Amino acid sequence: MLVGYARVSTEDQHLHLQMDALKAAGCDKRFEDVMSGAKDKRPGLTDALEYVRDGDTLVVWRLDRLGRNLKHLIEVVESLQQRGVGFKSLQESIDTTSSTGKLIFHLFCSLAEFERQVIRERTMAGLQAARSRGRKGGRRLKLTPQQIEIGKSLAADPKRSVQEICQTLGIGKMTYYRYIHQTNES
Repeated sequence: MLVGYARVSTEDQHLHLQMDALKAAGCDKRFEDVMSGAKDKRPGLTDALEYVRDGDTLVVWRLDRLGRNLKHLIEVVESLQQRGVGFKSLQESIDTTSSTGKLIFHLFCSLAEFERQVIRERTMAGLQAARSRGRKGGRRLKLTPQQIEIGKSLAADPKRSVQEICQTLGIGKMTYYRYIHQTNES
């Protein structure tokens, strides 16, 4: 039996394309989720994985609809294979019920892993180059040193409330406590 699984990330997106493709592929039973693939708990996927039995094939429209990341994708497909369940991706033409399909799946996974490592290496090299030019990573400070000094002087007056200081500087309470209250104590 062919069992389909479809997923879109947001309510703005539609499942029509994927569901139509799964139906055309012959999926008698179809499961769906409308949530980010990064979520650990996807009820539709959980139901699909519990539903499939030995001899069934889980079908997705594309590989990225199934796994949170490459590692998760491989874990899911290997788990299916251990249970005697095949896996098929329509867009990539991967079908793990054949030895050629298994080979292609593992090649795709290896290429995806390689691409991820190359991107990571480029990112690290870019950060290192920026550091060598004196740039620091991270979020920019919300307040300038001058604003912090003004805030400290305002906070030194016991008649001023935190809310009043925040309004004067145009900041929120968390910013006050992060920059002014913290530096006021030291």
